[in-house]
Amino acid sequence: MDSQNKPSLIQPPTSHYTRLVGSEEQKIYDHLLTAIQSESSDKILDRVRALLIEGSSYDDREVLLSLDRLVLSDSAFQDFQFVLNRCIHIITNRWQSRPHCQSAVPQLISILESSPTTRIDLTRSKANRRLRDLTQQFRDTDQFQSLRRLSCVLEQNGTTLENQQPLRTLIHRYPYLYPHCLVSDGSSTEDQKSVRLLQEKMQHNYELNLSQFVTYQVRRSAVSHQRGDRELYPVANPTLLADSDLNKALKQFAGKTSDGCTHRDLAERFMIRSQYQQQTFKGFKGHLYEYLSDAVEPEYGRCQFNKQLHQTLGKILPESDRGEFNESLLLRTCSQLLNFLIVQSSNQPKHFVFVDLLSNLGPIGTTSLILKLVLICRKIKPYLEKRLSILFNHYECHTQGSVQWLVMAMEHLNIALSTNFGKLNLTLVNSLA
Repeated sequence: MDSQNKPSLIQPPTSHYTRLVGSEEQKIYDHLLTAIQSESSDKILDRVRALLIEGSSYDDREVLLSLDRLVLSDSAFQDFQFVLNRCIHIITNRWQSRPHCQSAVPQLISILESSPTTRIDLTRSKANRRLRDLTQQFRDTDQFQSLRRLSCVLEQNGTTLENQQPLRTLIHRYPYLYPHCLVSDGSSTEDQKSVRLLQEKMQHNYELNLSQFVTYQVRRSAVSHQRGDRELYPVANPTLLADSDLNKALKQFAGKTSDGCTHRDLAERFMIRSQYQQQTFKGFKGHLYEYLSDAVEPEYGRCQFNKQLHQTLGKILPESDRGEFNESLLLRTCSQLLNFLIVQSSNQPKHFVFVDLLSNLGPIGTTSLILKLVLICRKIKPYLEKRLSILFNHYECHTQGSVQWLVMAMEHLNIALSTNFGKLNLTLVNSLA
């Protein structure tokens, strides 16, 4: 079959940057697809180095010539990063589904970070030099940063806080970041599905480990009170918190307060009242202010925060104040409040309020405030996760020790989101010591 008419095995990127996959690209993609079906991970690593890093010789001349034509094209400096990204994802997507191959992903990313060791091919010197320039350029792209994070997820090294290690190495701990940190501009539908499956697997494992730890804690306490000789098989704490701090967080986010209500109960009560009162949008914002400020320690609230919260609410869609409150206004209000509480955007990563909240309310108090907001508008959960990914990406090269405030915030948010949006059995939380 002629390559021009050959059906495409790779779906084109589905992002705001839309590209058509040409025949030269497709030839490379199909070649890698065929190779990965039958060759070992070591052989594929050798292919990647020979074709995409060295580029001076390769066992398939036609594929090498297709690569030359791509790197010498007028659009290469704009488009080749997407070609490289697609090539690597063809490999990583399949290795992720093969447990014995997952350990090769970090090796693959390491190869992309390495320098060529062979001389320039004089018969193809222009194409060979251009390839090496483009590969070097690729290391500075968002696509490559996403691949590095994927490598960290599959390595899963960060089981404890290591002050001198970069924050990036902890990303496997936070599945809620994956859709925003492991998917980049130009990611295909296949790439996104692969990340989604990885997220579901890691979230399930986290919830299972958390549930088992809660059960272990309750049983250990019962055995201790009975003064029996029965020994329990120890279960590891799946978080970076001390056992006592984890218990406090679980009871705060999933347990019942003194009036017998959970966070979810309070959120449902607030929304029922808001929906049945047929109030104006301004009236709703007034009730929302009271609902949120109740989660803030009075002394801290009186200093400045309550005033800032009130002013922020007042500036949200003031032209709609006299209109009737509705779900659309709820969504827009809660989204803008997350901008205020956490961070505006990647272009404006100011997060003074978030740091100030953590410093004064601590991670439990700050997380409770955010949880109250997300529970009355569950549709903003992905928006919350996006705000957190902006902070993670902003600090990912910092050492863990220098951003422990962010690590503790992400740990507590992980617990809050898992206990309120996951599939955890929470019946034993109130029995924790």
